[in-house]
Amino acid sequence: MSDEVIAEYWRTVRTTLPHLPETRPEAWGFGATSEHADELLALVLDGIKVGTASSLWDYEATGDPLPAVGELSIILDGTGAPRAVIETTTIDITPFDEVDEAHAFAEGEGDRTLAYWREVHERYWRTHSENPRGYEPDMPVVCERFRLVFPA
Repeated sequence: MSDEVIAEYWRTVRTTLPHLPETRPEAWGFGATSEHADELLALVLDGIKVGTASSLWDYEATGDPLPAVGELSIILDGTGAPRAVIETTTIDITPFDEVDEAHAFAEGEGDRTLAYWREVHERYWRTHSENPRGYEPDMPVVCERFRLVFPA
């Protein structure tokens, strides 16, 4: 999607929610494929997915800033179109093997169990890591909780 489409989306959001800042937040999509982005976005829009996890090592490798509490994000669908705005409510950095059931449930995927979360996230980081270390059982994971701001 073009930068102008995302800018127009932000103007529309701010018309509905004028208290939001004028500065447009970062726009990104969940997952590593367009299909995954659409699946996870649907869970967010349905109010099921209120958490996500990222590899701290990936942030270090790319130089991208870590998410911060209070930060807004524009969430893109699989085509790159803006579809939602979320606000980060909590951030915890936890070793992979210490991520708890509550976080797995908050991510809203599969049967929402910790066993499912571990299986799919290990596979994800083994396949899609942006750092040379990939996956390790004690790797630091950025566990983020968020709330859906728009559409609300």
